Amino acid sequence: MGPLGTRAGMTAVAMEHNDPTSNRSLRLQTLIRLRWLAVGGQSIAVIITTLWLQFPLPLLLCLVLIATLALVNTYLTLRFPPTHRLRPPAAFALLGLDLAQLTGLLFITGGLANPFAPLLCVPVIISSASQPKPHSIVLAGLAVIGVTALAFSPFPLPWYPGTLLLMPRVLTAGIWFAIVSMTAFAAFYTYRVSLEASELSEALTATELVLQREKHLSQLDGLAAAAAHELGTPLATISVVAKEMERELGDDPRFGEDVHLLRSQSERCRDILKRLTTLSSESEEHMRLLPLSSLVEEVMAPHREFGIHINLVEKGDKASEPVGNRNAGILYGLGNLLENAVDYAKKQVTVTVEHTAEYVKVTIADDGDGFAPDILMRIGEPYVTRRQKDDSAGGLGLGLFIAKTLLERSGARLRFENGGADRPGAKVSVEWPRALMDTKLAK
Repeated sequence: MGPLGTRAGMTAVAMEHNDPTSNRSLRLQTLIRLRWLAVGGQSIAVIITTLWLQFPLPLLLCLVLIATLALVNTYLTLRFPPTHRLRPPAAFALLGLDLAQLTGLLFITGGLANPFAPLLCVPVIISSASQPKPHSIVLAGLAVIGVTALAFSPFPLPWYPGTLLLMPRVLTAGIWFAIVSMTAFAAFYTYRVSLEASELSEALTATELVLQREKHLSQLDGLAAAAAHELGTPLATISVVAKEMERELGDDPRFGEDVHLLRSQSERCRDILKRLTTLSSESEEHMRLLPLSSLVEEVMAPHREFGIHINLVEKGDKASEPVGNRNAGILYGLGNLLENAVDYAKKQVTVTVEHTAEYVKVTIADDGDGFAPDILMRIGEPYVTRRQKDDSAGGLGLGLFIAKTLLERSGARLRFENGGADRPGAKVSVEWPRALMDTKLAK
């Protein structure tokens, strides 16, 4: 199985996960399209207010602000290719410009009395979905400053001529609080959803890499046989030459010992290559099909030398034992669960194998401290990194997510729980329908 061999790859994925710019960059074309939508919406609102409703409006200032946004957008469209991605400082600057432009437009059209004032939260939400947290927090602070400035706008809300619409202070304070609360809630929610999606994407990528690695390992027997076949001809030539040299120089005191050694080692190489050549043809069926007991033994073998006793309990008739296809995902998944159990066990891990006519079940239980309640609720999520044992590295993080994903892909249902008062420790049950683990029923 070699679960330790995959930790380097997992560490690389985790390091990328910790990089705030890895999967949270903003494509410039996306921002440009949103800005053109804002330019169109602002222009329509100004035209309707001025020409149709005929409300008094500082038209020139409004047009200057809208034109500024349009000119910046045009420059960005001509200057950068559509595939250009913004680095966090550049994205922060552009979103800050959007926030300032919208704040200025709202400031001269009634401030918080303007029904479009809640739109100030849009740049913050975009930043929360695509930018590092510090940039989003600063932008949110600027948005709060902008909302506060709108509360003190001296410009009245455009209304029917001869009518001055004044907002009560209490209502203005309520609108201020509502916009600030909405901005904070929407930004936090968007950030969490985006972060979880990014984590899930990275973890699934790592899952695919692990599965490919396990499949490649299972194919090494064929590669070894091919290499042995190619080496067979030159080795046969060496063996023939060694025999001739032994016949001629075998009794020579200077070269006899070396010639005998050369002949014996060539024979040894020939025997090794013969075994490699027959590995694929003679053992292919054995490698492709695995009885349930052999599968469990292959999972347990790498973990027997760590000072923890692994006890195997088999339930079910041996004669009716299911025989299934070798599945790299199942082997890795069960191996990772067993590795975690060995890491956290005190003295013993019990592996219970049960099969009936309806299902096949493997239960792995250790005698450790069990799962912490908060971990048990979130078990299987990527980057959940520890149990109750704070001084132990690894375990229950990305590796467990990969194991859970691979086992569920094979059709298994997993259950994580703690033992009772009589048998403390963690217990993981993996159950498949019998038809998925038995080639006879599958046919």
